[in-house]
Amino acid sequence: MIAVLGLVVGVVAGLLVRPEVPAAVEPYLPIAVVAALDAVFGGLRAMLDGIFDDKVFVVSFLSNVVVAALIVFLGDKLGVGAQLSTGVVVVLGIRIFSNAAAIRRHVFRA
Repeated sequence: MIAVLGLVVGVVAGLLVRPEVPAAVEPYLPIAVVAALDAVFGGLRAMLDGIFDDKVFVVSFLSNVVVAALIVFLGDKLGVGAQLSTGVVVVLGIRIFSNAAAIRRHVFRA
């Protein structure tokens, strides 16, 4: 319940404050959000499976974001940033949909 309240407060604060994203960070923000969503869906799946561990979740969350940002950064330095960004989004998207399917099966007992 506290997490949901924190999420609502964060969304409302973000809508009211309208923070400016620095230009240097703009290419990495969408990838970081997708990586964070992957960790959240993985955590929700683990919770429904009864194997959730908060330490594993935090490490997964941070490492997903850092590794995804590093891959995009490396792609930018090599001149293939768009291709590596697409690759990261595809891989994380597959994981998100896989976790969403497992969550759906668990919720609907299918």
